[in-house]
Amino acid sequence: MKYGVRNDLMATVQAVKKGEIMSQIECTLDAAGKLSSVLTTDSVAELDLKPGDRVHLLIKAIHVIPAKD
Repeated sequence: MKYGVRNDLMATVQAVKKGEIMSQIECTLDAAGKLSSVLTTDSVAELDLKPGDRVHLLIKAIHVIPAKD
């Protein structure tokens, strides 16, 4: 698989919340932590995502904003 993304995290899908148009998947990272992703329900169906599936979480940010307390 080739792609133009530098951040590639392996994770396991824990839950899929399907809506009519958009859906959310919740994932546990192989490294410590969790991430969620919002994508179209059509994409969830096309990828046949379900809890327990192994996935690549590809992250490509348009904006990176540093914040300091």
